[in-house]
Amino acid sequence: MSVLESPRAVRLATIALLVWTGGTGAVDAVSYVHYHHVFVANMTGNVVFLGLATLGTAGVALPSVVVAMVAFVAGASLTGRALTSRFTGNRLVLATACVQSVLLAAALVTGRLSDLAVVALLAVAMGMQNATARSLAVPDLTTTVLTLTVTGLAADRLSQRSALRLLSIGAMLLGAAAGAAALVLAGPVLALCVALLAIGTVLVLSAAAGRAA
Repeated sequence: MSVLESPRAVRLATIALLVWTGGTGAVDAVSYVHYHHVFVANMTGNVVFLGLATLGTAGVALPSVVVAMVAFVAGASLTGRALTSRFTGNRLVLATACVQSVLLAAALVTGRLSDLAVVALLAVAMGMQNATARSLAVPDLTTTVLTLTVTGLAADRLSQRSALRLLSIGAMLLGAAAGAAALVLAGPVLALCVALLAIGTVLVLSAAAGRAA
């Protein structure tokens, strides 16, 4: 986002990252509630689950946790090695979101065949997103992790960044609520469609931001 030149481009890119954050909330809500209590974006939680699983704690599925972590690392590695060396800014977001949309579409197709396959596909997509957000390095818009965002909101004085932090937290909250509601109403397919819609919106907004830059 540092390469953007116009205020309109900055606004569009910021909205795109907020929508991406909402998509993360939807994906993690579905993976946790429906796919064996595992996160596909929040690896901090999975490290804790991994520790619990090794002790045989009830309700923690070791295979799902391991698959999610390995797939997440694979997605982040793919982005770091193949995409960030070729693209920057909005083009990097576009490239990542394009691959993500394919992965989520594949998850929709394989959903009735294998839960572990869905977990793997979603974790690869989230690993790619996390690596892209890390490369963009936009403060308080990591799109997948909110720990530092919440800390900054609590520890720093109120400023314009406080509003962005609140929007980021709100986006994750709304995305998780939308994913959970869709899951309750119609099952995982509709919930994943919510996440896919978010990624599609990111594509549109990023393309618009690129034209406005």
